[in-house]
Amino acid sequence: MTEYQNIFTRVQIRGPLHAGPPVSGSIFQREGKPFYSYLMGIIGNAQVGPLYLGSLGVASLISGFIAIEIIGLNMWASVGWNPILFIRDLPWLALEPPAPANGLRIPPLNQGGWWLMAGFFLTAAMVLWFFRMYRRARQLGLGTHMAWAWGAAIWLYFVLGFLRPLLMGSWGEAPPFGIFPHLDWTVSFSLRYGNLYYDPFHMLSIVFLYGSVLLFAMHAATILAVSRFGGEKEVEQSVDRGTASERAALFWRWTMGFNATMESIHRWAWWFAVLTPLTGGIGILLTGTVTDNWFLWAVKHGVAPHYAPIYSHAVDPATLQGGKP
Repeated sequence: MTEYQNIFTRVQIRGPLHAGPPVSGSIFQREGKPFYSYLMGIIGNAQVGPLYLGSLGVASLISGFIAIEIIGLNMWASVGWNPILFIRDLPWLALEPPAPANGLRIPPLNQGGWWLMAGFFLTAAMVLWFFRMYRRARQLGLGTHMAWAWGAAIWLYFVLGFLRPLLMGSWGEAPPFGIFPHLDWTVSFSLRYGNLYYDPFHMLSIVFLYGSVLLFAMHAATILAVSRFGGEKEVEQSVDRGTASERAALFWRWTMGFNATMESIHRWAWWFAVLTPLTGGIGILLTGTVTDNWFLWAVKHGVAPHYAPIYSHAVDPATLQGGKP
């Protein structure tokens, strides 16, 4: 048998260009003439287009564009409209939320108002895209799994930028828009509330994160390993089990005594991936609203060890009134 695939390359299928089934019940049609791309074919399907946007897609893209423009222009303004500094310092630039003293009030634009506006349009873009995915799946007769997976990511974003600040009574509790500033906020957030790693829901989120990575890697490796026998044709293999499916199942039964099916492995991976932001969002939501110090919570419940005080005069800052001993 000729082995035509390895871990780096794949065969690109070329055939008649296909625009898909007709679109019904919409004033929009698919746009653009489809074409083949070798570079796109290396990482995905070689055919590019046509594209269907629809009213929800257009509204989502407009909202997202407005949000990115607000964030980008504020970052650019922060370096004096210098294009060189903007490009050089982009990973460190940020659009900051309102100061904690503002509470939940709407501040002036240059004191956090731009952040609120950008957050509104970015949230609108995400929610509109959710409904777009849901509607497209229904129209094509698909399950709505993709839309709900996207909804799980929206949940975590919604908790960070809206729901938790609302419960805490201040927009200043939300993270900034930016790359490194967001990471800095995460570190300070964890330190402020006694190490987020002791948050049980954060623990679950990490379990599902690592678990989904492992499941996707195992499944991807299995299908690539049997692709020489047609293993990538998973739909056909599910109903007409051939050499690829049988060898893949045999490998895992021999290796671990148990094997997933062509269908169940995707449910495992979907649930693990979706539960990552769901449990993470719950952990963030409880931080500061229910628990002020996750380390002390862990010590109380036997998760972390209780360390005897080294210095007798040391005072727990959490017991101080007004910040003074």
